[in-house]
Amino acid sequence: MDESLRTIGQINNKIAKGDVVVLTAEEFVKLAESSGLERASREVDVVTTGTFGAMCSSGAFLNFGHADPPIKMTKAWLNDVPVYKGLAAVDGYIGATAFSETKGIDYGGGHVIEDLVSGRELILRGEGYGTDCYPRKHVETVITIHDLNQAVLVNPRNAYQRYFAATNSSERTLYTYLGTLLPNYGNIGYSGSGELSPLYKDRDLETLGIGSRIFLGGGIGYIMGEGTQHYPAKYLSTIMVAGDLKKMNPRFLRGATFYKYGSTLYVGVGIPIPIVNMNVARNAATPDREIYTEIIDYSVPSVNRPILRRVSYEELKSGKVGLGDRTVKAASMSSLRMAVEVAETLKKWILEGVFKLSRPVAPLNKDVVQKTMPLRRPEPKVAELMRKNPLTANPKDSIRDVSERMVRGNVDHVPVVDEQNRLVGIVTTWDIAKAVAINARTLEEIMTRKVIVAKPQETVDIVAKRMEQHDITGLPVVDEENRVLGLITSADLSRLLKTQGGGVVVEGPA
Repeated sequence: MDESLRTIGQINNKIAKGDVVVLTAEEFVKLAESSGLERASREVDVVTTGTFGAMCSSGAFLNFGHADPPIKMTKAWLNDVPVYKGLAAVDGYIGATAFSETKGIDYGGGHVIEDLVSGRELILRGEGYGTDCYPRKHVETVITIHDLNQAVLVNPRNAYQRYFAATNSSERTLYTYLGTLLPNYGNIGYSGSGELSPLYKDRDLETLGIGSRIFLGGGIGYIMGEGTQHYPAKYLSTIMVAGDLKKMNPRFLRGATFYKYGSTLYVGVGIPIPIVNMNVARNAATPDREIYTEIIDYSVPSVNRPILRRVSYEELKSGKVGLGDRTVKAASMSSLRMAVEVAETLKKWILEGVFKLSRPVAPLNKDVVQKTMPLRRPEPKVAELMRKNPLTANPKDSIRDVSERMVRGNVDHVPVVDEQNRLVGIVTTWDIAKAVAINARTLEEIMTRKVIVAKPQETVDIVAKRMEQHDITGLPVVDEENRVLGLITSADLSRLLKTQGGGVVVEGPA
């Protein structure tokens, strides 16, 4: 075990006396590199960290107080954003990703929380069914955070140790929680603050635990326990946190919307790392160039997306990342400038004696293994619905001949294939109609060459979403060698007529 350098109690005594030595994580990295780790660890008592990014698993418990006559609210809204009401009469939980029933994702729970902390007026609506002790059935009023009895920020998962970076190999733009991903590896989105990361600076979780006092949203908060999806073995630890929303600062709690993805809340989190031994010091001194994450291809609709390469936060922060034979622009979805401000603010609080460190009452679990959701109900696959042996054509076929075959077969989509049955294009009834206008003779003059396809083992909900995204009604089904196996259309999807026992039942032959 590493030699003990100091205890949290000794550090708090130094805070009280005004002679504590505090550096931000960035400053400590530089000191350790210039003066050596051993000297830095003996000179510095506390290292402050910071991150400021979108933390979708955030929200607040609110108590609105009783109306007169009282109401047991079964539904509630703040500025038309639904408030969860599976709680007591006038308690509710507003989640950061809930969104307005009138404005959509442009205004959500994250914006409501920011408005509350900013002292703005919000419209509260509530509905109930009426009881002997809660006779009122409807309420509508204007409130501010000062009218609430309690407003407690409770975030089930914040401050990942590190985040995956995301890119997109497909030919269409993707809208994700790591930003807009341009086609054909057009950019890389990432999050996290690297060498300022609160959990990475104590990556072995030696000093953090239940009850640890932290910087949260511009106020003081506490670690409640491990966060959801906590996975220490892969350096993907998270924390569950709570704090008094009334004492927070809107500068460090900002509602936001990711374009075409959804609403969220940007949260400022900072954790003081007491330098109690050399292992903690080594972790706290880890620079960006030694903090790695993986670049993931988000165009693959699976939890097991392909890993394209490992990349350091130093390279990510440079704004240019090598990917294969190309250089791709990288942009952070977090604010590195605000992360520095969080760490600097926490440092100032400690130096001024207004923030003392706390001993955890219990450690965070280090043995958690994350599992994916078990899918034990049958899910219809494309292979079950597709039309096998569909009508196909050759690029040299005449438009007149193909149009006659389409009429006889009563089909609207014809995959165009080569001699090996590999897909090279597609024509539809619209293409045939257009051919008449331009006096075209063969399919290769009118066929669409960039074809959106489906794979036989894909689930039908994925394929339905793809049709919607591209505003098309039919997809050729191909194997790994791009050979045509079948065709699936919106008419085929309509055969999913009903749901029984929690699973979708396919009626009729595929």
